[in-house]
Amino acid sequence: MTVEFIEERFPLSVAFGASGGPERRTDVVTLGSGAETRNARWAHSRRRYDAGTGVRSLADLQAVAAFFERVRGRLCGFRFRDPFDHLSAATGPALAPTDCVIGTGDGVAGSFPLVKTYGAGPEPYRRPILKPVAGTVRVAIDGSELTEGAEFTCDTASGLVTILPAHLPPPGALVTAGFRFDVPVRFDTDRLDMSLTHVEAGRVPTIPLVEIDLTAEEAG
Repeated sequence: MTVEFIEERFPLSVAFGASGGPERRTDVVTLGSGAETRNARWAHSRRRYDAGTGVRSLADLQAVAAFFERVRGRLCGFRFRDPFDHLSAATGPALAPTDCVIGTGDGVAGSFPLVKTYGAGPEPYRRPILKPVAGTVRVAIDGSELTEGAEFTCDTASGLVTILPAHLPPPGALVTAGFRFDVPVRFDTDRLDMSLTHVEAGRVPTIPLVEIDLTAEEAG
């Protein structure tokens, strides 16, 4: 089997009860003076989840087992809805086409990768968004919203927004977007250890998931 990513989503009923979050890799060296030097080994955070905390019923277990077989364990990546962070908006469920700046017009370029910005100031963190949810992407140029299909398109497999030639942003114009998104992950195990007591006795199976860097895989 050569497919490395399947554009299907892990069962939502289980995902919304999952635990986990972002992880970073930082080298910290303490000097003789007591001062520290720190170096970030990863440019972007990597998320890890345990979907076992989302299992509430036998049906949930069966859905996870079927999905595990579908993606062949650790072999294939897939979409996962992060219960804590799946919107471009900083807070609340509302999306606006001005949520995140994704680029600045130069009168020539029409393609802009989706990103989500965290924080403010001179160096906010800009997270690449590779798996937007179809039908949720809204785009604006200097605050004026565009129409999907007629004025822009979005590749939901890569997160690339393309503004059609007749509507290219002029030099200096801010291109912004709002969207829902999934996280590209894979199972971090080739074995699922399940039993009926997980449901009957309230035991929680461990179902580890880890985010995958699709940009690195494409570059490799």
